[in-house]
Amino acid sequence: MTESKQLLSDWFSKPLSDHWFNSTTTIDQQLKEKYETLWQAAVSNQLKDWLQTADGTLALIILLDQLPLNMFRGEAKSFSSEQQAVFACKHGLSKQFDQKIEINRRAFFYMPLMHSENLDDQNLCIKLFEQAGLENNLRFAKHHHAIIEKFGRFPHRNTILGRKSTADEINYLNSDKASKG
Repeated sequence: MTESKQLLSDWFSKPLSDHWFNSTTTIDQQLKEKYETLWQAAVSNQLKDWLQTADGTLALIILLDQLPLNMFRGEAKSFSSEQQAVFACKHGLSKQFDQKIEINRRAFFYMPLMHSENLDDQNLCIKLFEQAGLENNLRFAKHHHAIIEKFGRFPHRNTILGRKSTADEINYLNSDKASKG
């Protein structure tokens, strides 16, 4: 099995799929041990050949967008490959690879756009989730969009990224509406 197929198999199987949005330190560590070297290869543009297929592109997106959030939780490094994930997503969209991905996996194809601090990416994200009929993801996409529209960035990342929060961002972070991750 190729590395990209193994990654997809792992990501979309139990127990990992049970922890996509509520991981544990044990799972984070397991992912780091198994995938950090592959992530480093992706960051160094050594996995460009994965962009030739729909599944390869999805695997690269997950490797660059999702896995760093687990492997480097609480570190600036967790966001360091985000723009490469956005590039892979947009490349895949230009090839209509998203249409070749099973609908239950497609949310991860679009996820880098939801994580982007670029409003145009956020707008595209909402459009894609609407078109795909992924209502649950659309709810989260709209929430992320509203944050970027208001602040131009995700305030909950400020401390990790060494950015100074504005008074408005601090008020938001102390509210019940604040996104923490």
